[in-house]
Amino acid sequence: MALSVAFKERLDQMEFTRNQRLHLLQVPNNPSISYDQLHHRVSVFATDFNNLPSAEKELQVEKSQILATKHASIQSIERKCLMIDQKIAAQNLKITLLRSTIQDLDSKYHCSVQQLRTLKSEVEELKELDQEREKYYELKCSEMNEFMQNVERFRSEKRLQVKNLRDHVKEV
Repeated sequence: MALSVAFKERLDQMEFTRNQRLHLLQVPNNPSISYDQLHHRVSVFATDFNNLPSAEKELQVEKSQILATKHASIQSIERKCLMIDQKIAAQNLKITLLRSTIQDLDSKYHCSVQQLRTLKSEVEELKELDQEREKYYELKCSEMNEFMQNVERFRSEKRLQVKNLRDHVKEV
């Protein structure tokens, strides 16, 4: 009976240490575990590793490899996240630059629209002035033609008078 109680106590102790090691080997889903925490867990296993039976040693080696793989995977994911953050920052910078360019172009556009309105107004004023000048020119041409007609009529009348006077002088 004494042998079976001692054997049971040893089995319980081995089960407890095994569960403790398995608990330490488990990597939480939180990727923020630090390298020091992982290193501490591995060092705890290293001290008890030589006392383990070969099957448990193999299990511990497998778990250590899985842990190292998960840790490497976490580090790789963190590097990818940093690269993505850098790309996002670069894209945000490009967006800011493009917004600035758009605002600058928008400002230039509004200035150009205002200049266009001013020029259109000036063109309308010039058209009106041109129309007034054309009317004035037509009026002056008409007055000049009328004057020329009056001159020609006057000349004709005076020639006729001169002719009549000559004829009258010849008769006398």
